[in-house]
Amino acid sequence: MKSFSLKSSLVVLFLSIAFASCSSDDDNKTPAPTTKAALVTEIKGPATGKVNDELSYDVTYVVDNACAEFDKISEVTIGDVKGLQVIAKYPSEVCTQQVPDPKKTVYKFSSKVKGTFEIKFKKSETEFLTQKVVIE
Repeated sequence: MKSFSLKSSLVVLFLSIAFASCSSDDDNKTPAPTTKAALVTEIKGPATGKVNDELSYDVTYVVDNACAEFDKISEVTIGDVKGLQVIAKYPSEVCTQQVPDPKKTVYKFSSKVKGTFEIKFKKSETEFLTQKVVIE
């Protein structure tokens, strides 16, 4: 009787290990894309505007490979100066298109007050590219 109980326990243990090892829970998960700051090479847009008007600026930036896509614009600080940076999203798969063209996105700016403003985008690890705009 002990022999039968021991054999039954071993069979149950073996089957449970076999089912657990064949589980395909992790097979369908694709790695999440990664994000990285892209460096801006050019800002084009109006130098003047009116209070509460939305101004559009074309922002040109470079990415590491041609598979990268625009993700978002976020704030960044270099030293004690605040500005903006473009964040690019890279797919987790290997990119076969290695030579990237400069990419563009549009940044929208508006102000509720009159004055001179500087739109600053990160162009290197130590400096910003600046576009001045006068709001009347």
